[in-house]
Amino acid sequence: MAAFARWCYRHRIIVVIGWLVVLFSVVGIERAVGSSYSDTFTLPGAESSRALNLLSSVMPTQAGDSDTIVWHVHSGSVKDPAVQARVQSLLKKVAAAPSVADVRAPYGSSAAAAQISKDGKIAYATVVFTKQAHALSKPDILHVIDLVKAARTPALQIEIGGQAIEEANQSSLSNSMVIGLIAAAIIILLAFGSLAGMALPLVTAVVALGTAIFSVDLLSHGVGISSMAPTMATLIGLGVGIDYALFIVTRYRDGLKAGMPAEEAAVRALNTAGRAVLFAGGTVCIALIGLFVLRMSFLDGVAVASVLTVALTMCAAMTLLPALFGFMGERVLSRRERRNLAQKGPQDGHGSGLWARLAGFVSRRPAILALGAAIVILTLASPVLALRLGLSDAGNDPSSTTTRKAYDLLANGFGPGSNGPLLLVAQVGSPADSAALTRLTKTLQSKKGVAAVVPFPSSLGAKLAIVQVIPTTAPQDVRTSELIKNLRNDVIPAAEKGSGLRVMVGGNTAIFDDFATIIRAKLPLFIGVIVGLGFLLLLIAFRSLLVPATAAVMNLLAAAASFGVVVALFQWGWSLNLLGLGRAGPVEAFLPVIMLAVLFGLSMYYQVFLVSRMHGDGVHTGDNIRAVIGR
Repeated sequence: MAAFARWCYRHRIIVVIGWLVVLFSVVGIERAVGSSYSDTFTLPGAESSRALNLLSSVMPTQAGDSDTIVWHVHSGSVKDPAVQARVQSLLKKVAAAPSVADVRAPYGSSAAAAQISKDGKIAYATVVFTKQAHALSKPDILHVIDLVKAARTPALQIEIGGQAIEEANQSSLSNSMVIGLIAAAIIILLAFGSLAGMALPLVTAVVALGTAIFSVDLLSHGVGISSMAPTMATLIGLGVGIDYALFIVTRYRDGLKAGMPAEEAAVRALNTAGRAVLFAGGTVCIALIGLFVLRMSFLDGVAVASVLTVALTMCAAMTLLPALFGFMGERVLSRRERRNLAQKGPQDGHGSGLWARLAGFVSRRPAILALGAAIVILTLASPVLALRLGLSDAGNDPSSTTTRKAYDLLANGFGPGSNGPLLLVAQVGSPADSAALTRLTKTLQSKKGVAAVVPFPSSLGAKLAIVQVIPTTAPQDVRTSELIKNLRNDVIPAAEKGSGLRVMVGGNTAIFDDFATIIRAKLPLFIGVIVGLGFLLLLIAFRSLLVPATAAVMNLLAAAASFGVVVALFQWGWSLNLLGLGRAGPVEAFLPVIMLAVLFGLSMYYQVFLVSRMHGDGVHTGDNIRAVIGR
């Protein structure tokens, strides 16, 4: 490691030019060929997924994303001629818009009259797109939203909601990245007091991240990667990239303040902190690779993109950073630090300051403080016992958004279940099967938890039939999940008995429920894999059973505390109104695996950073307490 660091330092011009050539080459190629992300969402073995596939193959116009335009009048009725004329004009434009397959309006037929509320104040139309939400063109969705906005009047409230609208209205990641970089720059500048010291971690992270994201774009041509993968890779890469560089820069600064020449300080920093970065990056990659055990293609793409990003940030920290040290020299120190170095000579910064005093305090009272920390962590973790997985919908959006307004209008006019209807996809092969489906429909009308049953019209002799079932409860309500289970386990099998009828429960609500069920079942295996592999890596790094065992227990407790806070805030709704984050609801089903992969990886490498420093000082001094304090 020392020889490698010395070579990068002495050949800094070659290293920097090499990184710039790689970055600009990747950017140029990506601009020429673009990306090819695949947003295919499949749930192997899930009934809702089979229902969607059947719809796509037999009735493709019914398989696209279904969104809802809702309108409301404060006075009069939605049946008033002026209201009808304005809304029908809007719906005609929407029907002619790109990517729209069909618009089902409430005017013109007795069957559609159910789309008007009993008091006549609220009505809705269903917009069926040609594809699922993730596969639609964003400009096409925004065009529909603009049509809706243009049709509003002070007397006529018109809102639009649905999965496609939700995704189109999501804020850009670039704004979050800029805010994150500015916040990191301010914190590092306050800590180091040097513009050069502040710039080094940021420049290293940005170069590595830029190379990684454009590389992921190119990789998408050969590997199935979802469009959400670059977002996750960016968030992870930005965090670990700054951390890796910051850790090495801190060691380099310590070497300079100890009186070392710049080259020797760089070599020492890479020879100590660099090794920790390698093992730390390894733990993050292992945690991310654990996503493969879930056997979900879109999460596999997230793992591939994130692992590539972390690997490139490690490469940048190990090569580009020592090269930049050669250009910056002692300027990574603040002017005051350089002046003190010149006037007072080398200084050992260990064993002084607030952190050293805190470490000394902890080392003198380990038992009582460990007990207090355990009580705090277990208290924070306790809500995790009530964790309920699901997927958020527009009911969790801020009240000012059009999706939330459309959700509330539907719930007020037609009941909360109207925001998440179930689709029964029935394979009908004979008149006896059709009769069995009719009996099932009548049974459902009197079923507890069912607000309405709406059979879709079908042509004579059709082999596929669709029945819409509207629950009495909201999509996120646990009673809706219970209804889905009851339909699948009891009601539908009883109706199928003695006939060739085959009915599957589908629709977005059922898909989300199946997704949560699959994640919940595979979560223990996922946790076991990432904990076990992380344990083995730390065992190799430190040749100790106690260090990886301690790290595993601490990180599991930290993850549990994090999830406990998430449950309290988002599932129980504590302080959501104060934070302006919408209503409470179940925790996103994919959040545990993503959070565990990131949190376990990050906390493991923080453990590596701390223990590697303690281990090095302990070997050098032979004093355990002194090694912990760092003096």
